[in-house]
Amino acid sequence: MMTAKTKLLGAVAGLALAIGAMPAAVAAEGEITVAYFLEWPMPFEYAKQKGTYDEVLGVKVNWVSFESGVKMSAAMASGDVHLSVSQGVPPFVVATSAGQDLQILDVAVSYADNDNCVVRSELEIDKDNAGELAGKKVAVPLGTAAHYGFLKQMNHFGVDVASMDVVDMDPPDGAAAIAQGAVDMFCGWGGSLRRALEHGNVLLTGDEKTELGILVFDVTSGPAGWVAENSDLVAKFLKVTADANAMWADEANRAEMLPLIAKDAGMDEEATASTIATFKFPTIEQQLSGGWLGGNAQTFMKGVADVFVEAGSIDSALDTYENAVNTGPLSAAGGM
Repeated sequence: MMTAKTKLLGAVAGLALAIGAMPAAVAAEGEITVAYFLEWPMPFEYAKQKGTYDEVLGVKVNWVSFESGVKMSAAMASGDVHLSVSQGVPPFVVATSAGQDLQILDVAVSYADNDNCVVRSELEIDKDNAGELAGKKVAVPLGTAAHYGFLKQMNHFGVDVASMDVVDMDPPDGAAAIAQGAVDMFCGWGGSLRRALEHGNVLLTGDEKTELGILVFDVTSGPAGWVAENSDLVAKFLKVTADANAMWADEANRAEMLPLIAKDAGMDEEATASTIATFKFPTIEQQLSGGWLGGNAQTFMKGVADVFVEAGSIDSALDTYENAVNTGPLSAAGGM
């Protein structure tokens, strides 16, 4: 996930150069390369460990781990990677806003409870009296999904952000600040969010935020040209992923799946179980609905991009992000 503005600007500049005159991704005959994250446990890793992708696709899948969604974008621009599993929406928006022709192919994971804002306990402010946040000091990493979520939550509660003291802080610094009482509210994700929660409470749960259209999700993405030429292959790939998600949804399968997912993610089983418990994996039907790829995701990306422009993190946003979503292969996977 993106942190400081400078990092974002550097990434965009690097990306613009990388996009330059790069050809569409070219695979060795009978092979494709797919990007993923370590320490980000998901059901697809069970199928990956079992060799199901190679078997169903009829090609050798080379898996390469990356540290960030920004690096995934650059690898797709250079032709080194054909598909990226669980790329974050903010880096995807940064890349497409800069002119990279990428497409979202599915919703890989939703994790609204893994990115949120926390109010210091002694203030005793929750969703019923959130108006009292006016004038308070809040640590927010500008130009990130957490920033977008903060703005949307304040808008929902009718709190004028201009009345607040908003400080640009990366989540680890924000978590330290709320622990010391230096800020009244923290916004961020991951381990920093867990540390912040030791000193306060959230205003809205992940499900409540999702209902308001504040989405926190990762996607499977790929270069538009390559996807167009290999749509059947992409549909099969998405089908294997969806089948693994459906298998995980039945708790009876978890004892069998967890060890392989943990091994693939490079984590112990306990950490894997506690991390994946905060994740939701929407079905193909849910992903194709209006709440996700049927419209809301496109609107959400435009909102994220506009927040980035406002924060000075990117130069400009696209007029619409409708062309950045291709539901064709996912629809085909749903019919397999």
